Amino acid sequence: MKVLITGITGFAGSHMAEFCLARGDVDTYGTIRPRSPMDHISQIRDKLTLIDCDLRDATSVWRTINQVKPDYIFHLAAQSFVPTSWHAPAETLVTNVIGQVNIFEALRELKLKTRIQIACSSEEYGMVYENEVPISESNPLRPLSPYGVSKVAQDMLGYQYHQSYGTHVLRTRGFNHTGPRRGEVFVTSTFAKQIAEIEKGRREPVMYVGNLNAMRDFTDVRDMVRAYWLAVEKCEAGDVFNIASDKGIKIKDMLDMLLKMSSAEIKVQQDPARMRPSDVEILLGDSTKFRKATGWKPEIPFEKTMRDLLDYWRERV
Repeated sequence: MKVLITGITGFAGSHMAEFCLARGDVDTYGTIRPRSPMDHISQIRDKLTLIDCDLRDATSVWRTINQVKPDYIFHLAAQSFVPTSWHAPAETLVTNVIGQVNIFEALRELKLKTRIQIACSSEEYGMVYENEVPISESNPLRPLSPYGVSKVAQDMLGYQYHQSYGTHVLRTRGFNHTGPRRGEVFVTSTFAKQIAEIEKGRREPVMYVGNLNAMRDFTDVRDMVRAYWLAVEKCEAGDVFNIASDKGIKIKDMLDMLLKMSSAEIKVQQDPARMRPSDVEILLGDSTKFRKATGWKPEIPFEKTMRDLLDYWRERV
């Protein structure tokens, strides 16, 4: 079996690559750019086939997919940081939407029966009211960021290409996922990195934070990529599925968990620069539909996820 992972050098992409290699029955390909950092896949690079491909260039995408002719595609490449989408909305839309259209068009023109999973997002739900929690797939989409809008577009394009051309698309709305290798700009990782730097005396013992009242539904990335595989294997094409732990945790409680893992005395201070123009206050998923379709459930406790993330940064600062 041949699998193509877009964004293979990234957070989820590198974990997806490890998952595929661990199966032992998969030839794993990945798209890279000349500036792609290789740290996340350095230990497995010689087991992968990496292809230079600019997803925003239709010809580059067509050549890559024609070369690989993959059985499965896991489309994980994206501009995925919500705050960046406020500063670069056009780039976010082009990268996330046009990149996906180029993949769909290549599959259509080459008449391939490839199964493609597109990593949509819980950020699509955006403004969620108290009576709408937990969030099911039928909840209205009210995105509150350019990133959320780009993910709605990817989601709906997946539906449209399946309906129009029979493209075998699996749409997964992943809720927050974290773990080792999470980019330092994301909330769990920025907290863990700050703690690691404080422990080594590289910064003053002050933790700078944004909105601590928001509630998120966290899944370990290693459980998430396992879910992506099951989605492609077992879910009905064209349909949409939430992937979530179905448990909410406040950002403040997550921070307290990390702080208890450290012996350092750390003061918490709000940083106005870390506040968003509008924030999603609660994202708590209902993944009943996905669990029934696949038998999936999270296996890694959140405390282990946080400890592994903190240890990841302790090894690197």
